[in-house]
Amino acid sequence: MRIYIPVTLTKLRQVVRARELTPRGGVVFGVTADLRAEYPEADDEELEYLAMSDAARACLRLLSAAGAQEPPVRVVISADVDSATATPELDRAAAHLDGPVSWKQIAAFHLDGAEAAEVVRAATQVVDEADLGDDDAEFTVGSAEDLALAWYAPGEIAYLLEDLDSLEPSTDRPE
Repeated sequence: MRIYIPVTLTKLRQVVRARELTPRGGVVFGVTADLRAEYPEADDEELEYLAMSDAARACLRLLSAAGAQEPPVRVVISADVDSATATPELDRAAAHLDGPVSWKQIAAFHLDGAEAAEVVRAATQVVDEADLGDDDAEFTVGSAEDLALAWYAPGEIAYLLEDLDSLEPSTDRPE
């Protein structure tokens, strides 16, 4: 089963160092029965895109909770696991994974580009209101969701982080 795990850039750095990831609270996203029921005409690729989109929206919530010290970058890690248990009470594509995801199970990393920073920052400030039905907030969140995440292979991600580090004025980062 392909799963999508929302993380922050800080957590991504930890994953690269540790070569494994334990999803926060065990929460992951994937193609669940509820997602299939909501989109009965969609094929597997379309459903996986929707699950990844739900994970990207969850990134906005993580960034909102982390505050201003966390760079406004949505990060979704896709991985292949044997199974995960659907948790429809959380979200249409939410599932629970027991245990860690190994580096070998990671299929790809999906991140915002630098041009998305301001849009993502604005979305993190109103994601809770959007979840509660505020139309203006939903428009702001939708603007972030309209931005495609870039795809990186596991072998590329350390180099991307090095490039990001070289652009930052300070090397002091929260761990």
